[in-house]
Parts: sequence; C-alpha cells; structure tokens
Amino acid sequence: MSPLRPITEWHLRTRHLSLGSRTLICGVVNITPDSFSDGNLFLVPDKAISHALQLIDEGADILDLGAESTRPESKAGTTAALTTEEEQSRLLPVLEGILKVRPDAIISIDTYKAPTARAALLAGAEIINDVSGFIWDPAMPACCAKAQCGVILMHTRGLPHEWRTQPQLPPDDLLQLVRNGLTESLAIAHAAGIPPEAIVLDPGYGFGKRLNENFSLLAQQSLLLELNRPLLVGLSRKSFLGHTLAPLYAGTPGSPKQRETATIAAHTAAILHGASIIRTHSVRPAIEAALIADAIIAATKNRLDG
Repeated sequence: MSPLRPITEWHLRTRHLSLGSRTLICGVVNITPDSFSDGNLFLVPDKAISHALQLIDEGADILDLGAESTRPESKAGTTAALTTEEEQSRLLPVLEGILKVRPDAIISIDTYKAPTARAALLAGAEIINDVSGFIWDPAMPACCAKAQCGVILMHTRGLPHEWRTQPQLPPDDLLQLVRNGLTESLAIAHAAGIPPEAIVLDPGYGFGKRLNENFSLLAQQSLLLELNRPLLVGLSRKSFLGHTLAPLYAGTPGSPKQRETATIAAHTAAILHGASIIRTHSVRPAIEAALIADAIIAATKNRLDG
C-alpha cells in the first residue's frame, strides 16, 4: 500500500479540483445501446439526464458521459466505429440537459474523437477522457490544448476487437507496458502544449488486460505514481471481477449487477494503492468505500508523521 498519492490541483477548463486530500467519485453515464453493464438503459436523453442528476444527488464529484461503447469486440478505434455525428446526437442533448438543471456540474466526456470533444467542450464540458491516451485520433491533443480543459489519459493495449486474442503478459512486463504507454501519452500531451496540471492518468483496467493481469496491475498500481500525475481508476463491474466470482455462481462469471460487492473491494484496494479518483456506475457504495480507504490513508500518514 502507498499512502503517498499526490496532493495537487487538477486544472480544468474553467475551474480547479483538489486531488489527493480525499478520493473523488466520478459517476458513469453510458448513453449507448451496447455497453457491457448498462447498455440501452440510458439511451433516451431524458432517462440519461435523470440518471445523471441522481448520481450528483448521491454525491458524485464528476460525471463521465460516454456515447460509444468500448467493450471487448466493439469497433471503437477502427474505421467501422460509431460516426462522430451519431456520437454527438446521443451525447450533446444529455450534456446540455444536465447543465441546464445543474450549471455547476463538472462533466467529463468519454471520447477519443476530436470533433466530439470540441463540440462537447463548447457545450460546457470541463474534461476530456480519452481511452486511447491520445493515440487513436491525432487531432485530439491540439483540441484539448486549445480548450485548456482537463484531460484523462488512459492506457489501452491494442484495439477492443483484438483484446480476447492477445497473449498473456508476465506481471512485470505488463506494468512496464502500461508505464511506457502512459509515458508516451504524456509526451504527446506535452508536445501539444497541455500542462501537466491538466492531466490525470488511468491505467486502463480491462482495456487489453486479460483477467488476472488486472490484479497484477492493481497490486503494482502505486508504482505508476512515479509518473508524477494523479491516478483515476475504472474498476466498476469489470469482467475480471466476475470471473473471480465464478465459484459462487456455479462456475460462470457473475453478471455485472452481481459484481457490486467485488467492485467495492476493488475500489478500496485501488485507493490504498494510490488512486485519487474512482470511476463508477454506483456512486453511494463507492463513496462509502472511499471514506474507509481515506481513513486508513490518513491513519497511515499520521503514524509516519508521528
């Protein structure tokens, strides 16, 4: 366990967020027909807006809106991906609807496409969450630099349709792969003129990491703090958690809804290994996990300081 996550200010488009003193919670709103956990539940704008407002009421510090699924086997990152026109037609009415009711809401946009990022930032988004870490669309870094927005750079190994056939990696090799990928993304951001204070990193659990590889990465996650940027993690309802629960469900992976308790355990571990932000489908349980993990971190710091 590393209690030494950085205490810093995250510079967003129009404001700052304090990171490190307590864990922040980022609530997920998937405006998609095919996301692995809640596809088609919030495709209708009114339902997505209502759900987003509920997450805020439950205590979410940030909302992360996504309109294209990046589940395994999806076409994300390829020429067959969702068009920017369709992505924006799903996304923008929800973004605008949330901000009409809650103008102070801090909204992140889960997209790797510069045209969508540009439209969302103009409509009031504060953060761009690029699951490709500025790799899939070369226009994205300049877009974010011009808007002076907050950025989440995630590590992805390959493309979603390749993930199920990728070879397993030894734990040390996987950590080095993630570290190298995030270092490359940071270099791209720096070259575009994006200041470090605008950047948060995401190890990319489940994105090209197969089953138990994710646990190896989680066990070593605190080493990524050596890149000198805060960490956001997305572990909520991930399939590797379900596979670990298989003995409880007659040898089959637990469904996304059956992974909620495992998600709480994973969130607690991630915070104790240096995460400053948790991205989750279920906000209230994540807040409870964060309160306990933050109390452990505070007690550890007090012991070390004393």
